[in-house]
Amino acid sequence: MHTPVTTETPPAPRRVREQAREAAALMAFSALTSVALATALLVLTHLGQQG
Repeated sequence: MHTPVTTETPPAPRRVREQAREAAALMAFSALTSVALATALLVLTHLGQQG
């Protein structure tokens, strides 16, 4: 009985440009999330002082 030999090529290493794009996207997402949360907290504290 002959078992088929699979010759899968390993995935190609990711390009530096792709890694840089993903890193920039992650930094932008993190910055926007931080700004949104800080703004929400400022609004909540401002509304809390009004009442």
